Formats: sequence, structure tokens, C-alpha cells
Amino acid sequence: MAYDCIKFIIVRDGSAFMYSEFGEQAVNVGDVVLLGTNVLCGIDPDPQITASTIYIDPEYALDQLYWQYSSVIQNRLDAKDFADTLYTDPAQILRLGEDRVGLLMPWVDELVKLSMDPRGFNRHAHRMQALWFSILDIVAPYVRITPVRTSPQQRASTRPTEPRHRKFSPLRSEARQAAEMMKEDLDRQWKLADLAAATHLSPSRFSDVFTDAFGKTPHACLTMLRIEKMARLLRDTNDPIEQVLRQVGWRSRGHAARTFRQAMGMSPSRYRAMRRAGQ
Repeated sequence: MAYDCIKFIIVRDGSAFMYSEFGEQAVNVGDVVLLGTNVLCGIDPDPQITASTIYIDPEYALDQLYWQYSSVIQNRLDAKDFADTLYTDPAQILRLGEDRVGLLMPWVDELVKLSMDPRGFNRHAHRMQALWFSILDIVAPYVRITPVRTSPQQRASTRPTEPRHRKFSPLRSEARQAAEMMKEDLDRQWKLADLAAATHLSPSRFSDVFTDAFGKTPHACLTMLRIEKMARLLRDTNDPIEQVLRQVGWRSRGHAARTFRQAMGMSPSRYRAMRRAGQ
């Protein structure tokens, strides 16, 4: 079976043979199986096995990764590319040992109990996240990753963003003004010189000010705003996709589809169909 989520399978008792992209492997008490999204996996108990499974929404995991590596990942849209670079194994067996897995059991049991509470997730959200982070703190060091440089100068992807260390500071009025201008007139073919002139800065100075304020170039910010509005129009209207992409300022359907897929993980038509199916 395959699931559209990340799975942590914690073996509590017994043993089994598991079949996945790591081949056929024996798992026993003290092992944790990590499966990426949409990764097929089968299990053959030998003779029996007891396990607890934690299902992690991929968007939730990307949000965690984004803040964990906020000095490297320049914006939320880059998190998936960074994850694909860092975590290249679709399926792993983590040999924690019985003692370490034993440490997890009280947290896992409480997490299961809270997740079944009919009063809902909202009531226990903070406690459940605290339990998950406690579990992850034990498991994460065993997860195999691809070594990557994490210097501020390294770009996580080819998306046009400028590297920086994140900091909290008042937003420059020029940057806020330019962002509002682009948001209010997305279908305009914006040029850097136009934005710079509107804020009474030179193009190079404006680019520096904007990038320092938002952590992304004006072009990357405009792309993000267009994706957000396009997604909203696909959800809330029945306008043809060709019309939608023009409303947000794109002229090429191929370019719009590639950019949308990179950010959302699916084509515009698939996104609209999925949203309608969920209504």
C-alpha cells in the first residue's frame, strides 16, 4: 500500500519482513520504518508484529523543514526542492534499538490517545505537536540525509531568490509599497525599473531593499503572488484556465503550468479537479 503522507512505523513487538524500495528487509523491536509519500510498502509478519504508525502531512513536514533551515531556504516555495535534495531515500529502516524505542512509547501512546479524542484536534494541537517533536528529537539523528552545504551563500534551488540570514526588523516603506502595487495589479507586466521609479530608488538599490525586506527578489515575490491568486481563482471560479492565468499576468500556459506545478506539486487542472472532488 502507498499513502499520500509520510509514515513513521515504530515496531513495538514481534518481527516481520518488509518490502519496499529498500528491497526485502527484516524489522524487529527497536526499528522504525520511515516511508516517504506515495511509497509502496508491504509487510509479512514473522509470525506476528505490533507497531504504531504516525502519519505526517507532507505540507506540515515542509513547514517544519522551512523553519529548521530558515537561514538556507529563502522562502516557503523552496522548501520542497530543499527536501528533495536533503532526503533522497524514499524508504528507510532506522535501527534505533529497543532502549531508544522504549523511550518513545509513552509519547506515542499519549499521541494515539489524544488523536482519538472526540473533542477534536484543536483542543490538543499544542500538546500533540510537543509529543511529535519529542519523538522526532530521538528519531531524526538516525534518518539518512544527503550532505549539503548550509552556508548563507548557497541557494536551495534555481528559484530567483537572494540568500540572507533571516532577521526581524521594521519593513521598509518602499518594499511594502512595491509589494502592494504588484498585488493590486498582477496582470501587469512589471519591470524592475517601474517598481524602482515608483519608490524613488535606483533599480539596484530598490532590489537590495526589497530582497532584504522579504527574503526574495521582486520577481520571486511576484511569482508567489501570482501562484496564490491563481490557486484561489481555480478554487473559487469556473473560469477557463487560459483566462485564469491571464488574470494573474501570465501569457504562456506552459510557463504558468510549470511554475504552478513547482509550487503546488500538481498541474492547475489537477489542482482544480482535486479541490472540486473535496467539496
